[in-house]
Amino acid sequence: MTTPAAPILAATDFSTLSRHAADRAARLARESGAALSLIHVTSAGALQELRQWLGAGHAMEQQLLAGAQAQLAALADTLAAQHAVSVRTVEAAGAVPEIVEDELRRLGAGLLVLGARGAGFLRRLVLGTTSERLLRRSHCPVLLVRQPAHASYRRILVGLDQSPVAMQVLAVARRVAPAARPVLLSAYQVPFQEELRFAGVDAATVEHYRHQARLRATQHLHTVATHAGLAPGDYEALITEGDASQRIVEYELDCDLVVLGKHGHSTVEDLLLGGVNQHVLAEGRVDMLVAPTTTAAASAA
Repeated sequence: MTTPAAPILAATDFSTLSRHAADRAARLARESGAALSLIHVTSAGALQELRQWLGAGHAMEQQLLAGAQAQLAALADTLAAQHAVSVRTVEAAGAVPEIVEDELRRLGAGLLVLGARGAGFLRRLVLGTTSERLLRRSHCPVLLVRQPAHASYRRILVGLDQSPVAMQVLAVARRVAPAARPVLLSAYQVPFQEELRFAGVDAATVEHYRHQARLRATQHLHTVATHAGLAPGDYEALITEGDASQRIVEYELDCDLVVLGKHGHSTVEDLLLGGVNQHVLAEGRVDMLVAPTTTAAASAA
């Protein structure tokens, strides 16, 4: 018996990019057979500001909430008609990240879909502290959508670090985009390479370190692919020297989705929780899937 796909939750603020996200979520729901919920949250801050200007209980507040509910229903109807899926709607008001997190838990969702940039809370969600809170706390993958969903994902760039959690990242990528061709990228660097040269370490020794670093990255990448059930012809391998975020931005234009891990070793953890995160989000142009990982789960596997 086939296990039903976990529900998908798409959040919208009715901006253009969040509509792209909702459309992608509906397409994924149709492809996987997952239940789809669409949520809009009117932020508590916006309501508080309105009350300061007009006073508590003003008719404008109810008009604002009713208008959001009508927009949400109209968007759900459009998605249902275009993709032949059933769309459940959730309209709420309050603290956006907490409400979204609560709904994810209530649903047992397998994917949260957001517009990568948008008006109101979604822009802050990706570029500010709210983003970090959801990415850190979410127990399900988060898909950040930048492009219109014209077709299914066909070619995905999967960033793999050299840790056990890399296998989890690849598993999430294949679950969300099972028909896409995976391009597996592993970026390696020799720690303190320039400092070694300045310290008088000879060029042959530094070159030996570089060769060993590339060899380890290559072996780990192919091991992860093998354990995931991929044959050599089922994927492409990109072993590249340099900063992971820069290499991802360079190579992503040949793909329509980038997949990265939220927690991990070295570059991937820094990528999503540190300054590199800002670089990839600012410079990247394709959709990004953030896969939650746990070291304990990886060890058990």
